Amino acid sequence: MTLPSGVHALVRRTHEDRVLQVLREHGAMTRGELATRIGLSRTTLSEIASQLLERGVISVSADETPRLGRGRPAEKLTLDPAAGQYLGVDFGRRRVRIVVANAAHDLIASDAVAYDAAASWGERIAAAFDLIDRMGVEGELHFEGVLGVGIGFPGPFSPRVPHEPSEPVAEARRAGAVLMRTAFVERFDAPVLLDNNTRLAGLAEATWDTAAGADHLLYLRLSDGIGGGLVVGGRLVTGASGLAGEFGHISLDGNGELCRCGKRGCLETVASIEAILRRCTDAGVPTASLDELADAAGKGDPIVIGVLRDAGEAIGRVLGSLAVALNPSEIVIGGEIAHVSDVILEQVAATTAYELLPVGEYAPTIRTASLGDEGGAIGAIIAIFQNSPLLAGYQSATDVAPATAPLRRSSN
Repeated sequence: MTLPSGVHALVRRTHEDRVLQVLREHGAMTRGELATRIGLSRTTLSEIASQLLERGVISVSADETPRLGRGRPAEKLTLDPAAGQYLGVDFGRRRVRIVVANAAHDLIASDAVAYDAAASWGERIAAAFDLIDRMGVEGELHFEGVLGVGIGFPGPFSPRVPHEPSEPVAEARRAGAVLMRTAFVERFDAPVLLDNNTRLAGLAEATWDTAAGADHLLYLRLSDGIGGGLVVGGRLVTGASGLAGEFGHISLDGNGELCRCGKRGCLETVASIEAILRRCTDAGVPTASLDELADAAGKGDPIVIGVLRDAGEAIGRVLGSLAVALNPSEIVIGGEIAHVSDVILEQVAATTAYELLPVGEYAPTIRTASLGDEGGAIGAIIAIFQNSPLLAGYQSATDVAPATAPLRRSSN
């Protein structure tokens, strides 16, 4: 099916979103009831419903309400719980994670598949498509009517910058993003949203649990690289050029180790996975993996504990300075390093508290991420909801109201 373009597509998508929202809130309804509640003509409502039925977004059931006379029972329209309407895709360095939500905003499936860190963008996309096919078969899901795809892209990445610096790595990353967008548009004939996967994980941590959501959240992910994001009022702050959140490249020591960004003493040279493993090994405790690091920390090895405390102090200095400037209500630390040892979080909390102004009860809470590996993919779907129905204008849309229904995990 070819989607309409331009103003007609925007109007149609707005009507579709309204129909789906009403069905989410009120359950199955007849066409007449929908038309009355939404304020559309029956002709327009019938056209919208037919398109949604054709794409498998909604289904038809008989109206069981007692009727007078012998007329045929009216049909009721309802959301199809097995229809995967929104895809969240997080391309990490070594794996792709995919989560699926239906039109009721229920998270109905989640899975991941690994690939080699040196895999090409084409190989990563192929792995994602194979995984989607498998999830459809194993979960008895269908994807005929996908309404939007959110993609978390690794590394420094802005969805708004037309051209990144003319460096080989940046050019290859931009080419990969274009390839991904094109591939998913062609596969699903739906709008595709791209953003930095770490920023999207921060959005998920801030908005997943609406009862305990943080209006102002600072997120940091400690992994092969270090990045983060700032969420204000439940929405990402992406910066003037869309590159906000590169906290790993804040320099702490101008005479420190050379960072891959070209500066010296960046947080990434102290607290990334590679940096911590190397520092332990150089100090006399060979550690080739996170499992070995966690084992040594669990045994209380003084050298490993010292390296972790140094990393935690560096992280705390960066987060403390950011917290002074931005005043978040919550600081969330994610990534593999965050779960290696309690020593990390303890030192981060202590150093951050030292760096903060004496604000007492108004100091931010500090915790580890709750969504784990799913965070980036879940955040991609939440970003879709927040920007619908203006997905086509995502690159410049900054004032779109959040979706009324939050994403939640299916109870089935």
